[in-house]
Amino acid sequence: MRVFVAIEISKTQILENIKKFQENVKIDAKPTRTDQIHFTLQFLGEVDEILCEKIKKSLNEISFSEFEISLNGVGGFPNLKNPRVIWIGIEKNGAEKLISLAKEVEMKLISLGFEQDKKFKPHLTVFRVKKRIGDVSSIMKDFETTNFGAEMVSKIKLKKSVLSPKGPEYSDLLEVNAK
Repeated sequence: MRVFVAIEISKTQILENIKKFQENVKIDAKPTRTDQIHFTLQFLGEVDEILCEKIKKSLNEISFSEFEISLNGVGGFPNLKNPRVIWIGIEKNGAEKLISLAKEVEMKLISLGFEQDKKFKPHLTVFRVKKRIGDVSSIMKDFETTNFGAEMVSKIKLKKSVLSPKGPEYSDLLEVNAK
């Protein structure tokens, strides 16, 4: 099964603000369904049942305190001149705490053979760009200071991802609450 460690956005107001943003931005890109919006702390890929149980055990050992993040601004990977992904970012303090939590997840899973493939950059993917759309920086300029709201981070989840022609379907395998 294909799995990843994530933090979900659950606050209705934030999800509504993101949906409005997706509707107001006129670009040729596929919006992420709001019920699938999350921060990927670490993508683990294909694992079998035995390894999945070991991952759950390791994640259950993580201890973290609840903290708030504020969702601000937009950007693109690799950039807004030729994006493959459009994202929403978070303010510095929340970003540092999220990076620290991602590092703790990585440290717990390293003994199972998992390592971050690239430096963790906290972001919510809100659009995936399938075909080249060119420079969207002028379109995104209007949204670079947008505040989408604040969310309390109080749990991390191990999620299963099943790919289908309609896009990925996610389900929860484990929830670890803040202590």
